Amino acid sequence: MSIVKPNKLGVIAGPGAEPFTAKILKHLRQLYTKRYKKLSSALAKRHDMTEEEILKFVTLIEDVNNRKIPHYKPSKVYHAPNFEIPVKFTQFANGEVKAEILQSVRGLRIFIVFDMANQYPVSVYGSKEPSVLSVNDYLMFLFTTISAVKVAGAESVHLVLPSYPYARQHKKSGREGLTASWFGRTCEFMGVDRIITLDIHSQEIENSFSDLRLENLHASYQVLLQLRRLVNFDDQNLVVVSPDTGAVSRNKFYAEALHKPLAILYKERDYSKVSTNAKNSNIKSIRLLGDVTGKTVFMADDMIGTGGTLLSAMRELKALGAKRIICAISLPFFNGDAIDTFNKAYEDGDFFRIIGTNAVYHDERLAQKPWFIYTDVTDLFARIISRLHHGRTLSPLLDNRQFINKLIDGK
Repeated sequence: MSIVKPNKLGVIAGPGAEPFTAKILKHLRQLYTKRYKKLSSALAKRHDMTEEEILKFVTLIEDVNNRKIPHYKPSKVYHAPNFEIPVKFTQFANGEVKAEILQSVRGLRIFIVFDMANQYPVSVYGSKEPSVLSVNDYLMFLFTTISAVKVAGAESVHLVLPSYPYARQHKKSGREGLTASWFGRTCEFMGVDRIITLDIHSQEIENSFSDLRLENLHASYQVLLQLRRLVNFDDQNLVVVSPDTGAVSRNKFYAEALHKPLAILYKERDYSKVSTNAKNSNIKSIRLLGDVTGKTVFMADDMIGTGGTLLSAMRELKALGAKRIICAISLPFFNGDAIDTFNKAYEDGDFFRIIGTNAVYHDERLAQKPWFIYTDVTDLFARIISRLHHGRTLSPLLDNRQFINKLIDGK
């Protein structure tokens, strides 16, 4: 298998995941183009050949290995392969769905990309107008895609799910299902080899699988790149705050990387209530362990749903004397009217900025808000896909401390 032209790599975009997948494909093409140019230059010097001769030789090798020789003339410049596999998604009048693979995938390593949290209208065959799909709609589209790929003879199937569905249903307090583990075990039963996700709500979910591997990526490096534009890392008045006890390890990581103190908000909740919007949360009281008076506060959490919990934390910190509040969110769902609620909170001075990834699709309405800053994680996913395809270690990307240390300390 050539590291320059990975012919056995295929990428499928689920309905609603086309924008995210397009960026992954762009990064993959750039990655392989850069890799080829570096290799071509080194080989040309080593073998006393021109880079044009190297390209002819590479093209000849590819033609020898192809099942069918192309009729067109070889290109004079290197072009990265098109990894995208076209799929036709259909939704019938009774609600049933189907995925049809439109080209051969036999022997390929397939990566299926689905944005399970997309709340915007998407187009599928059989529907006259774009419609909003629920998480459960996406689940059925995903299952039918996995089945179609397996039946078509793919060598392996990997799921790229920036937001893991039902991740918050990972533990029970009564007679309820553990849906987070059920989803993963269902994928495992269908023949999925690996799930690649971002900041899963609970790492314990992985313990319910037998053979399926879960790769949990972190956007900490990408977040810190944006944070560096907002604050001076040497500022002695910068403090990291964990918005609740469940986010302590995440914020401890940032505090150690930034060499800043860590404070913790402790919340008491009434679990008999279900949070339906930002105004009606189930928080009874909040207490702070630490000092934020006159400080710039940085908080990190895995997701924003309705936003009530985070807004309560922000207001409490402001009341305790925090000067500016910056939040980093891996999965900015902004369910319901959360965007309008945060817009009002920003106007009231409750926070300064929110840094969110593009792992959840939003239109320009969110991107144009002065308080929201996007950070792109598609390059991270592209590099993971490439390393998995070539059997290379994932450790440098899963544990990105070396990149963060270089960013902050210059080491």
